[in-house]
Amino acid sequence: MSQSTPDTVDIAVVGSGPSGMVAALLLSSRGFKTTLIGPRAKHDPRTTALLEVSVGILSDIGIWDQIHSEVAPLRRMRLVDATGRLFRAPETVFDSTEIKLEAFGYNVLNKDLNVVLEKALSTSSVERIEAFATEILPMEDHVEIVVEGRAEPVRAKLLAASDGRNSPAREAAGISVSRWSYPQTALVTNLAHSLSHDDTSTEFHTPHGPFTLVPLQGNRSSLVWVGEPAEMDRIQGLDDEAFAREAERMAHSILGAMKVDGPRHTFPLSGMKAKTVGANRIALIGEAAHVFPPIGAQGLNLSLRDVASLGEACAHAQSFGIDIGSSAMLDDYAKARRGDINTRIFGVDALNRTLLTDFLPVQAARCFGLYLAGKVGPFRRRLMREGVAPAFRHAGNVQ
Repeated sequence: MSQSTPDTVDIAVVGSGPSGMVAALLLSSRGFKTTLIGPRAKHDPRTTALLEVSVGILSDIGIWDQIHSEVAPLRRMRLVDATGRLFRAPETVFDSTEIKLEAFGYNVLNKDLNVVLEKALSTSSVERIEAFATEILPMEDHVEIVVEGRAEPVRAKLLAASDGRNSPAREAAGISVSRWSYPQTALVTNLAHSLSHDDTSTEFHTPHGPFTLVPLQGNRSSLVWVGEPAEMDRIQGLDDEAFAREAERMAHSILGAMKVDGPRHTFPLSGMKAKTVGANRIALIGEAAHVFPPIGAQGLNLSLRDVASLGEACAHAQSFGIDIGSSAMLDDYAKARRGDINTRIFGVDALNRTLLTDFLPVQAARCFGLYLAGKVGPFRRRLMREGVAPAFRHAGNVQ
């Protein structure tokens, strides 16, 4: 048995982005002595659409009321086939009132979300270490985390790894991954426009990927534009005025004249999935466990469901006197996350690839599926419910 030290904690969360901060707050609220290791989040001009389950998680840790005034509701989701192909789907609009929701979700600037999370941490019982973990050493009954600038390592029964797609914690756990890439680049920015978005998120499906406008407060929207790398490099190279004209053209002027309202960023699209989300006293959350294209508002929402399931699995283990870093707890957590992660990765990957293919039967199948979603009420409502509140979201043995 390792000797107890002042740095011995129940759970150490490594990685201090939004998912790491939420994990630290949630696990601490469950009664676990929790340490968050990582520097403060950098200024992030991007946005996140928080879906129903994520709103519930943020409510549970007491921060939704503080962020609610900064969000824009997503009451309708509009899909427009702009492929120009032989088989084209009819326009489909999903309305949250059809499944008795005020909104499917709420779009928020990441910088605003981070401010609220940082404030909540400052008044919580979470121990905050604003430094990088330089070495992670899984032991038989604890994990040692060497932190820059500290003489003694932090010791924890369990490490929650929220340290990104190239996670050192995942490597320390010995968990392998599958990686893949897409012949696409994504460009993200925020836009101001002359017409109201009417709380409607609009996604144009093009032959090279989706062009998506998601409401922000006022006459503003966040943009995710996916296309061929060479074309996106050209678009990124335009000045703000020319870029805004291109964006308005792609949006068929549905929001009127546009202006750039923030920095532009591009990144190549890729995917990654860890073989498991837990091993050797290390549980993976967020992009340490899964990465996929920014389509369908699934990224941070899937990460927050990781956090909720980990909290449930730890609480379940503790209630039965089971070591929270044990293989039994990690197996429970992995079982809880398997279905949700697999279905989200498959769904986003399939939707993206059906846009890229020239194979007519696949194009026809995609169009038929969207036709059913638009015309068949029970099918449409099932899709909407699964989109905002997935069936795979509870820890394996937790009722």
